[in-house]
Amino acid sequence: MSVQTIRNVFSVETGYRLSDDQIVNHFPNHYELTRKDLMVKNIKRYRRELEKEGSPLAEKDENGKYIYLDFVPVTFMLPADYNLFVEEFRKNPSSTWIMKPCGKAQGKGIFLINKLSQIKKWSRDSKTSSFVSQSSKEAYVISLYINNPLLIGGKKFDLRLYVLVSTYRPLRCYMYKLGFCRFCTVKYTPSTSELDNMFVHLTNVAIQKHGDDYNHIHGGKWTVSNLRLYLESTRGKEVTNKLFDEIHWIIVQSLKAVAPVMNNDKHCFECYGYDIIIDDKLKPWLIEVNASPSLTSSTANDRILKYNLINDTLNIAVPNGEIPDCKWNKSPPKEVLGNYEVLYDEEMAQSDGPDRDFRSRSGQSTGTKGGRARDLGKPVLTTWK
Repeated sequence: MSVQTIRNVFSVETGYRLSDDQIVNHFPNHYELTRKDLMVKNIKRYRRELEKEGSPLAEKDENGKYIYLDFVPVTFMLPADYNLFVEEFRKNPSSTWIMKPCGKAQGKGIFLINKLSQIKKWSRDSKTSSFVSQSSKEAYVISLYINNPLLIGGKKFDLRLYVLVSTYRPLRCYMYKLGFCRFCTVKYTPSTSELDNMFVHLTNVAIQKHGDDYNHIHGGKWTVSNLRLYLESTRGKEVTNKLFDEIHWIIVQSLKAVAPVMNNDKHCFECYGYDIIIDDKLKPWLIEVNASPSLTSSTANDRILKYNLINDTLNIAVPNGEIPDCKWNKSPPKEVLGNYEVLYDEEMAQSDGPDRDFRSRSGQSTGTKGGRARDLGKPVLTTWK
């Protein structure tokens, strides 16, 4: 079902009620995670709550930055937070910022700025500008641009990872092993003269496929396993394992941030497309989460990956192809997981003690369930099980 259809299904006006043998592929208010402004708002709230509780996860360094929860770039809502943004901008006037409309996808309406005058011009021209809809009140987020991305072959890339959530309370989520990297077609440069060149800065296939250097055979994509091999050979195995552990940790924390406000309807499951950027210090950043990640294929390998993704997702949502039953406990047997791995199971985690998240994040031993099994020489997600 599309996001719009879900909105109609759960609308009070329609009065529609799902029966026990009907399940749908979105949570009613999934936008708490998948709208750019609401995701940031919920993560900020989550940080404040952890701070209030005195959680070690909310610890800050001497500069007032979160040690463990600094995984989204500094972000403001426009026009609401304009004055706060200006204050932050003036602390570092040479910085570059990226503006995105809150409710759009595929790179639509995105542009980069490095001067306050550009925002004023955007605000003035919003009714006529080609990159903003006719509604001058359309909400945007403006985020500090990661201008030191990790480059491979001189090109910027991001990660598209698939995460399936079967229930938010208790939180149970799965990571798909077959994610991929999306590369830009033009070599990266932080030069301000190239700020308008989206082929340098935006990895979205919807944009890159129009570039002169777009390769229709591999589609500018690389599997996550290839990225892992590349990083292991250039940076070492330990550093690579740490990076992927941090990515998994970020995903779980973002889901925990929205779990309290998510309408955990028993008829729902959802497969999200997570977009992660890695900087040149191998620090991962959460950029956004997509409610309807593209399932159309741009290459032969893409088609196989997405076919398997749909197949494996349905096998978890409806094990053994039986008639759906929304009352079941949503704990499928391991045999049906396919290319999915359990990323986090709240019920199992609670049995490990309340400070388990902190011990996992700070690299302390979490016992047999939390052990990372590094000796096996392959990535495992037991940190979260």
